[in-house]
Amino acid sequence: MTKANTPEWIKAELARVEEAQARGQVEQTSRLRACSAHYDTRKKLIVIALENGSSFSFPPQLAQGLGNAQASELTDIEISPLGTGLHWPKLDADLTVEGLLAGLFGSRSWMRTHAAKAGRVRSIAKAQAAKVNGAKGGRPRKSAATPA
Repeated sequence: MTKANTPEWIKAELARVEEAQARGQVEQTSRLRACSAHYDTRKKLIVIALENGSSFSFPPQLAQGLGNAQASELTDIEISPLGTGLHWPKLDADLTVEGLLAGLFGSRSWMRTHAAKAGRVRSIAKAQAAKVNGAKGGRPRKSAATPA
């Protein structure tokens, strides 16, 4: 097959190879890969050490599949061969290092549900703000858009 009659789908896949190689080079230079991970039972945090010398920690309650886990289940953490993911075999839970650093503690649907629950939380500050807004007449009405 000559280059002139190469199907479009092959050309598209070859273009993706170049993109993947470029992404891989960025990942190599940023060194945002886990070199160790453990559960700190005293602080009740999962601590991840990265190849670039920094570390990151988070409470397991924030992450999908880890919220109701026992300490003995959280201490068994496996790091993927490239250091890009974490796996808890006793919980069958997986998270990516890049996602954790970006604040993504689960799948899109889980994060959507988690965010919806967080928005329904009642607090003293939220109740006081609602009371103040109610005294002002509540939420302002939408005004009709004026033509330009």
